[in-house]
Amino acid sequence: MPSSSRGLSPPPLKRRRLSPSPSSLPKHQPPPPPLPTLPTPNSPLATPHTSFRIYTWNINGIAPFLPSQTQKITSFLTPTPTTTTKRSPSNPQPHNHARPKPPQPSLRTRLRDWSWPPILLLQEIKLAPTDKTSQSSLLRAINTPLDTEPSSSNQNPNPNPDRTADNRNLYNAHFSLPRDPHNATAFHGKIYGVCTLVRRDIPHVQVKSVDWDLEGRVLVTELPKLGIVVVNIYAVNGTTNGYRDPETGKVVGDRHARKRIFHSLLAEEVRGYEEQGWGVVVAGDMNISRGGVDSFPQLRMGEEHVRNRADFEEKFIRGLGMIDTFRMVRGEERKFTYRPTNKPWGAGGDRVDMVLVTRGLEESVKEADILDSEEDRGPSDHVPLFV
Repeated sequence: MPSSSRGLSPPPLKRRRLSPSPSSLPKHQPPPPPLPTLPTPNSPLATPHTSFRIYTWNINGIAPFLPSQTQKITSFLTPTPTTTTKRSPSNPQPHNHARPKPPQPSLRTRLRDWSWPPILLLQEIKLAPTDKTSQSSLLRAINTPLDTEPSSSNQNPNPNPDRTADNRNLYNAHFSLPRDPHNATAFHGKIYGVCTLVRRDIPHVQVKSVDWDLEGRVLVTELPKLGIVVVNIYAVNGTTNGYRDPETGKVVGDRHARKRIFHSLLAEEVRGYEEQGWGVVVAGDMNISRGGVDSFPQLRMGEEHVRNRADFEEKFIRGLGMIDTFRMVRGEERKFTYRPTNKPWGAGGDRVDMVLVTRGLEESVKEADILDSEEDRGPSDHVPLFV
């Protein structure tokens, strides 16, 4: 670990081994020992670069990436091209002032540009749990070959699942969508939600939600061949808005308090897996900046925000000894993951999206970065990052 990062991501603390928790451990399937921490060149998990790269991106709504929806919207909103009658001797033809239609954002293009990563974690997809049409549309969008892709049998969106070669550049989509009747009803249920895309040639994958999350914020992917668990997170944003009991609808606190409870439940989930020998990767939008170097022009210093930040540090960095991979690799380099769209690019930003790993996995981390550019942000207000 670079020495410049030690103050930000302290090394794991020695702590006594906890007894298994009856409430959490039985639902986890232990990985079969012994297992490598990284794929070897002969492993079915190996990519062309013999690495296992995980991307994560708060996409701020999946709708722009779904052709069946965006085509209807843009065709309704795009004005009919108009022309002027003004002519000049050098240009006797009418001028066409119609603005060219911007290219539609494409997740498959991103996957191709990122060399078909084994896993892509998406947050804040904003899908209602009853919207099966959009879920199917997403599956088609990520698996339909691009015009630039060679036409071959391995581009079939519905290949034989038993043929690894056919699945090399194709993905399954797994969802955790809000089902809380009192805290996730805005916009007709199109709020929150996470989605994990897993390349189809990755064997023995188990993807599951957790029973304590009803807002579509957590999705767990178990990878027994690697002995790791990847947890897709869209953490609660701390605000003064009320949080209601999911059963009674009674206000039982605000979203700041719920955020700290979310931290506790997530930390227990990580601890449960770690106790069984899994390495754990927690990645996504944590909705918190760790320090001054992570925000511009300044860190939020309201009383509740300071408390939430301290709670995050206590439970994950010190309590579990988790490693902030960007800080481990990049030291105090300033890059941001949240880039507001209501300001000019560069006028502000926060590093609220992270990839954390448990003790022991830090030696396997070879690279980590944030794709901090306006082009990479696309239609979202966050940029992607990877480890």
